[in-house]
Amino acid sequence: MTDEMLMKAVKDGDLQQASLLFERYNKRIFNFLAYMAGDRVLSEDLTQNVFLRVIRYRNSYRDGARFEGWIFQISRNVLADHYQGQKHHRSQFIDVENMSDTLSDNTDAAEQDEKEHLLQRAMSRLTEEQRQLLVLTRFQHRKYEEVAQIMNTTVANIKVKVHRAIGQLREHYFTLEKI
Repeated sequence: MTDEMLMKAVKDGDLQQASLLFERYNKRIFNFLAYMAGDRVLSEDLTQNVFLRVIRYRNSYRDGARFEGWIFQISRNVLADHYQGQKHHRSQFIDVENMSDTLSDNTDAAEQDEKEHLLQRAMSRLTEEQRQLLVLTRFQHRKYEEVAQIMNTTVANIKVKVHRAIGQLREHYFTLEKI
């Protein structure tokens, strides 16, 4: 069954199908939230909240809509609600698991650790929206069309915002590197 078919069943009252959606999406949602929050324990709690909202707000799912876009929008809302309640938003560091895979293999471990640390610090200086865009497009390799649907905007707008976010990230990274 497709995700959309499963969600339709959940919407129609077959809540057992939500467990299949959880199995399919919990790691993706957790990874997204971990990138954004920089806290594994918090991300586990937020992931649970996302799936509670899937069940609670199942009637808001529009038949025929892509489930993935809908659940990632819920994830963004759960994260925003958490930080709004906390009144302090920016985490000091973004815990980017397996970041070393994206760095060149020919650098030694200490230099690689320093680059990862600089990248984490540069990411933490971006706005929430910029971090979300980069996590979705660069770390989770989502297509611009998917991100546009998640963020309820156009593909062209996403392309412009990603371009600007990369520019900001580059600027922050090189500024930190000089320090």
